[in-house]
Amino acid sequence: MTHTVIEVRDFEGFHGVKLTADAGGDPGHPPVVLMHGGGQTRRSWGSAASALIARGYYVVSVDLRGHGESGWPEDADYSLDAFIFDLCALLSALPRPPVIVGASLGGIVGMLAVGEQRCQAMGLVLVDIAPDLNPQGAANITGFMSAYPKGFASVEEAVEAVATYLPHRPKPTDPSGLRKSLRVGDDGRFYWHWDPRLTQGGRARLAGVASRMSQAAPHVSVPTLLVRGEHSELISEAAIAAFRALLPAAEYVDVKGARHMVAGDENSLFNQAVLDFLARWIPSTPRPGG
Repeated sequence: MTHTVIEVRDFEGFHGVKLTADAGGDPGHPPVVLMHGGGQTRRSWGSAASALIARGYYVVSVDLRGHGESGWPEDADYSLDAFIFDLCALLSALPRPPVIVGASLGGIVGMLAVGEQRCQAMGLVLVDIAPDLNPQGAANITGFMSAYPKGFASVEEAVEAVATYLPHRPKPTDPSGLRKSLRVGDDGRFYWHWDPRLTQGGRARLAGVASRMSQAAPHVSVPTLLVRGEHSELISEAAIAAFRALLPAAEYVDVKGARHMVAGDENSLFNQAVLDFLARWIPSTPRPGG
């Protein structure tokens, strides 16, 4: 099997904000852009990028503005439109329109960008996101994001916080894996690797998103897959039914055993669902020896 080579690429986003991404595969192959959820980083996809590259896709896994190694806008513009402008700027740097795979916030951005005809894509994969969000589930997510304003004394302390929030996941025996999701502040403490200003105005950002997504959905004309975690805290079966009424052509997969963070909970099942969808609609270019 050909060795998977990942390089770090920087793109220029809206108003010059730097967008840092991991890119791998042949740039001449069909591109796939991975967009994580709020409070996550490009590291949250598990083996998804490697699996897609191995199947013959060119993969760009990006840190959204204010997350990971991407820039923090001076004006703290974390509006949905700013994220959409970032995505369109990134897409303009690719040789052809990609398949957009977006989880949670990344899925909202991807769907609006495509459904509002802001930029072109060849396909769309929405990961545990639909217009009708469970308000309590959304509140729990934003609550966790803002629960540790003073950070952590150690990586192990952060591991305990995640274990409390996600008790269904086995606690990692090696806490170093979480280190990439943390940054060290001037005070020497560990903080999540995103701009704390992200949670400011979070409710305002979500206000109206259901209506906006509902209006955009019928205008999505590319092959679309909705992947939901079986035990999702954010998307109910009723929400899925409502979404499919808006976009009847969309395919749907329920990932057994997964909650909202589908790729993190059941990575292999998630990867297979996406690869099967892509094989039907956007065939890849086989890699020699792959």
